[in-house]
Amino acid sequence: MKRSIGLWQLMGFAVTSLGGTILHFLYGWLGDALWVAPFSGVNESTWEHMKLLFWPTFIYAIVQSFFFRDREDFWHVKLRGILLGITLIPVIFYTYNGAVGKSPDWFNIAIFFFCAAVVYIYETRLFNEERFRHRSSKLPLVALSAIGLLFIIFTFLTPELGLFEDPLTGTYGI
Repeated sequence: MKRSIGLWQLMGFAVTSLGGTILHFLYGWLGDALWVAPFSGVNESTWEHMKLLFWPTFIYAIVQSFFFRDREDFWHVKLRGILLGITLIPVIFYTYNGAVGKSPDWFNIAIFFFCAAVVYIYETRLFNEERFRHRSSKLPLVALSAIGLLFIIFTFLTPELGLFEDPLTGTYGI
């Protein structure tokens, strides 16, 4: 299994990159279809870009979990990786914008791909290390599901906080 971890993670990066790119445009492509809104970007807010990383990574992890059943720490690794990725997006974006000013579109796109790469590199490192101790293998899956639920809820009931504001329109959510 150890030899195939790198390949699985490389495929995960590709799936997340392609999936996140498609999800960025899907809502608009489908004529602002509400059924796809919880999973795709509905505006250009930082929160929506975090969602673009979360969903493909989480869905890929669900598929991957069937092949990693012997890893009791699987969901712990995935939780740590996904949390790192969705935290890095606003940290990098707001740090750059605070230090330099408005970031160009190419830089915002690069943030997404960089964060996706960091997720899978970090997870690969954790998978290749000795398994770490944990109490429950279900707790990380519950935590990831709760994060997914927040992405769904905040798509429709969007808090009026900077993280959720579309910088192009000044609006929140849909």
